[in-house]
Amino acid sequence: MDLKTLETFHLIVKHESFHRAAEELNYAQSTVTMQIQKLEATLGVQLLERGKSFRLTEAGRLFYEQSQEIIQRMKQLTADMTDMQHGEAGTVRLGVTEPTASHRLPPLIRRFITRYPRIRISLDIASTPALAESLLQGRLDFAICSPPDVGTELYFEPLFLEKFVALLPEHHPLSALEAVEPQHLQGHRLLITSAICPYRRKLEMILQEAGPISVETMEIGSMTALKSYVAAGLGMALVPEILLHPMPPGTTARSISGPQIDLLSGLMRKTGNLSPASAKLYHFLKQELLP
Repeated sequence: MDLKTLETFHLIVKHESFHRAAEELNYAQSTVTMQIQKLEATLGVQLLERGKSFRLTEAGRLFYEQSQEIIQRMKQLTADMTDMQHGEAGTVRLGVTEPTASHRLPPLIRRFITRYPRIRISLDIASTPALAESLLQGRLDFAICSPPDVGTELYFEPLFLEKFVALLPEHHPLSALEAVEPQHLQGHRLLITSAICPYRRKLEMILQEAGPISVETMEIGSMTALKSYVAAGLGMALVPEILLHPMPPGTTARSISGPQIDLLSGLMRKTGNLSPASAKLYHFLKQELLP
């Protein structure tokens, strides 16, 4: 039993005629007759009474009623497969780091799914190393993050620089400066992210290059949480500028001078082709996130 045979049967019932069903399908009437005979043989029951007037048997009425849903589901499935092939439907597994996950992505995702309502997006918010591992293991399609470590089998496409500023409690001694340099951190408590954070590693390299600087540190696992701990007076932090809209109460921001501390962000994926739906989201985000 196939979908074409079911459609033929339903057209016969609709028109109450083998002849008119054959005309609509552009089949010879003998082809339609053979299809119904084969269907009846497969089911082991007679569906249509033979005679001058058209009439369904009791089995035919039951088969007609219950096969309607099958036809609709098969048509929907066929349409879904076509949409998936053209990137109009499907599921995309996207990885993303903060602060992009909370501050850039929500309005972009809203616009994308308004345009492509049949594409489902699942988000994994994590650090760049964790996202790189998920990509290599096939658990993600692509990610928005900082560059991966050298030597990985991943392709990285740069998009924008994440600009960082110094965030301080409003009465902090360094708040009198117009700009904060690495050597100014001497003797002050610096709130930092976790050891696996690429920005933490870059910050440590800058401090080492600036010379022997004694800085007390306090590790805060979340980049987005840093501003709350600064607002509580626990220390200063170097944070993405995008986090400071609005500025947390009781804090002030200063620009950072000296070595380049801004962090490159972009799209990361395995080499090879993306699925049609993933490719649509990839190119949409690339267009929207480029400066």
